[in-house]
Amino acid sequence: MVASAVGGRGKVLVLARDVPVGHVLAADDLRQAEVASGTGVVLAADRARVLGQRAKVPLVAGSLLAPGQFGGARDFPPRGQSEVAFAIEVGNASPEVVRGDRVAVLEGPGGSATGGGEEKEEVAPVVGTVTAAKTADSPGGPRVVTVLVETGAVRRAAGLEHPRVVVLPAEGREAP
Repeated sequence: MVASAVGGRGKVLVLARDVPVGHVLAADDLRQAEVASGTGVVLAADRARVLGQRAKVPLVAGSLLAPGQFGGARDFPPRGQSEVAFAIEVGNASPEVVRGDRVAVLEGPGGSATGGGEEKEEVAPVVGTVTAAKTADSPGGPRVVTVLVETGAVRRAAGLEHPRVVVLPAEGREAP
């Protein structure tokens, strides 16, 4: 068990870079910082016990490391939710889409739900939170945007042939 500071100034562990779920924590993932109160965070003195442990949740660069964020079982994605990766073609998402954005993923032009026959089947958007957004591997190629969605929406999400990503307000329930 990793101890945590109980108050007062102390050196604690901070994430040096973003770390995905399941990543094995290495020395270059962590740095030390001095804080006024180290309650509920991992002390720098416990660094050796943290190294080699797996991240249970996505960890963000600059954040303080807490005891429940690494160890045995994965706690991400949360129960009832799943991650879905979308290949987004050029022009179907803002280049500024980043992790943490609340988005709606819709069928784009030419998809089976929006074109082809006389009867157009309306497909509800898939709403979720971006957990990763990678740049395209090649110029003009698709970029991969991973979205945390309700597990019940996974089948609908998988059926989107030319997905478009629309950034929604951070709070609220409106969706296109």
